[in-house]
Amino acid sequence: MEIPVVEKVLKLNDDIAAGVRKRLLAHHVCTLNIISAPGSGKTTLLERSFGELREDLNLAVIEGDPDTTLDAERIAKHNIPVVQIETAGGCHLEANLVDNALNNFDLDAVDLLFIENVGNLVCPCSFDLGETCRVGIVSTPEGHDKPAKYPRLFKEADVIILNKIDLLPYLNFDVNVFREYIAQLNPAAPVLELSCTTGEGLDQWIAWLKNMVKT
Repeated sequence: MEIPVVEKVLKLNDDIAAGVRKRLLAHHVCTLNIISAPGSGKTTLLERSFGELREDLNLAVIEGDPDTTLDAERIAKHNIPVVQIETAGGCHLEANLVDNALNNFDLDAVDLLFIENVGNLVCPCSFDLGETCRVGIVSTPEGHDKPAKYPRLFKEADVIILNKIDLLPYLNFDVNVFREYIAQLNPAAPVLELSCTTGEGLDQWIAWLKNMVKT
C-alpha cells in the first residue's frame, strides 16, 4: 500500500511544481535548484557569485535548511532578498514550500532566483520545484565516485560543478575518472571545475549563469 501513497505525493508535488514554473515564467524569472551534499560549498558559491552578478541582474535566494537560519543570515549580509525554509529535519524541499516562499518576493524585480536545497544527494532529486535548471555540486573531498554512487542527480543536472579544486594536490581525487562517470550518465551536461577559495574557474560559472538568464 505504500507505493501508491508515494506516487500520489510525487504527483501532487509535480502538479504544484508545474504551477510554480508557470508563475516564474510569467515574471521572466530564471530559477536554479542547487543540489549537493552538506559542506560542498553551495552557500559560499552563491556569495562569490553575487559580486559578479548584482550589477547586471536582480537576485534572490530561497534557502532550505533542516533546523537553522545560518545560511540565510550569510546571504542577508550581502543585501540579497532571501527567504528561509526550515524543513524541521526534512531532507529536501518540496514545490508547495517554494510556492509559499515566492509570496515574499516581488517577482517582477527578480531576474535570477537561487534555490539552495537541503544538503542531500538523494531525496531532493525526486522533487521538482518548478526550477528552470538543476545544478549539481560535488566538492573534491567527497571523492570522485559520487556520480557512480548517486547517479540520479548527475543524470538530471543541467550543469555539474566540481568545487574545491584548490585541494586536489592533497587528495586522492581523480578528475578524469569523475569526468568519465559524468560522460556515461549525462554527456550533454557541462562540468565546471572551480574553487571558491582562490576564484579559479568562477568566470565559467558566471558566464553560464548569465547565458541561462538570457535564454
